[in-house]
Amino acid sequence: MATTTLTDQTGTPRRTPGRRALERRLPVIALAWVTAYGLLRAHWASGHRPGGMSPVDTDLVVFTGWASAALCGAAAAVLLALAHPEAGRLPRRPLLAAAWTAAVCLVASGALLLLDVIGAILPGLGIDFYPLGALSRAACVAAGIMTGLSALAHARRTRTGCAACGRPAAAAAPLARTPAWAYWAAYLAVAGCVTRIIAQAAVGFGESPMSGGASAILFEAGFVLGGSLLPLALVHSFGRTWPRRLPGLGGRRVPRRLVLWPGAAISGGLTVYFGLMLLLMFWERLNGRNPFPPEGGLDLPEAFFWVAVPAYLLWGAGMAVAARAYARRTRVPCPSCAR
Repeated sequence: MATTTLTDQTGTPRRTPGRRALERRLPVIALAWVTAYGLLRAHWASGHRPGGMSPVDTDLVVFTGWASAALCGAAAAVLLALAHPEAGRLPRRPLLAAAWTAAVCLVASGALLLLDVIGAILPGLGIDFYPLGALSRAACVAAGIMTGLSALAHARRTRTGCAACGRPAAAAAPLARTPAWAYWAAYLAVAGCVTRIIAQAAVGFGESPMSGGASAILFEAGFVLGGSLLPLALVHSFGRTWPRRLPGLGGRRVPRRLVLWPGAAISGGLTVYFGLMLLLMFWERLNGRNPFPPEGGLDLPEAFFWVAVPAYLLWGAGMAVAARAYARRTRVPCPSCAR
C-alpha cells in the first residue's frame, strides 16, 4: 500500500492505511536500529573504540562507554514492548514514560552532532570535523528520534480520537491569533541572541576559535538571521504571508515548512546542546573546577561562558515555544472534529 498521507480539499492530513501500517512497523525498525547500534557500543566499550572521534575524544556525552551500551539495551527493551502485538494491554503511561526517557537520553548523548552539522556545512569555519564520530552521533540521535516516534505512534494507537486526523478529544484547537506568550517567547529568543553578541563584544570579536573567510561570513549571517528574523517570523504576519512589496511573492502564503522546520530544528539543537552544557558547567563548578580551562590558545574568562551559554539556552527555549505557537497558528483544522 502507498504510505503517502492523503489530504482533503482543505489540506488537512488524513491517516491512510499505509501510514498506520508504517506506524505499526516503526517499533520493529527502531528495535533493529537500536540493537545494532548497542552491539557496536558494547564492542567499542570492550576496548575497541577508535580514537579521535570528537574534540573531547569520546563520541558521545553523558552516556559513554558501557553506560551508552546499557542505554541502548534499555531502549531496546522498551521498543520490544512497543513492538509486541499485545502492547496495547500493557500499562500505557509507564511504557510511554520509559520510551520518552530513553529517547531523550539518546538524543542528549549525541548533542555534539550540532557541531558536526556546522563543521560539515561550513568546512572553512575552523570547527574540526570527525567523520566516524559524526556518524556515531547521528546514529545515536536517529535512535532517539525513532524511539520517540515509536512512543508517539503507540500513544496514537491506544487513545480515542478523530478517525480522520487521529487527534485526541483533548487536543488543542488551532490558534485563531498569535497569543501574547508566543510574542514574549520570540522576543526572549532575540534577547538571548543579542546577549550572546554583547558577551562576545565584551571579550573581543578576535577572541574566537573560528577561522575567517567566506565560511565565517556565512555563519555570522546565519547566526544573526537565526536569532532575529526567524524568531520574529514565527509570531509576526510576515512569517505566514509574504510582504506585499516583494515582487512575485507579495501577498502569497509562506510555505509552513519554510519557517517551522528551521525554527524547530535550530531551537531543538540549541536547547539540547546548551542545556546539557549548562548542567555540566554547574557540575564542574560545584566540584571546584573551571568548566572551561584555557586550552588551544583560547583563554576566555569563565564569566563569559556563564553569560553566553544561558543566552544560547534562552534563545533556543524561547524559539521552541514560539515554534509551537506557529505550528498551532498555521495548522488547518480537521473538517471532521474541527481540531
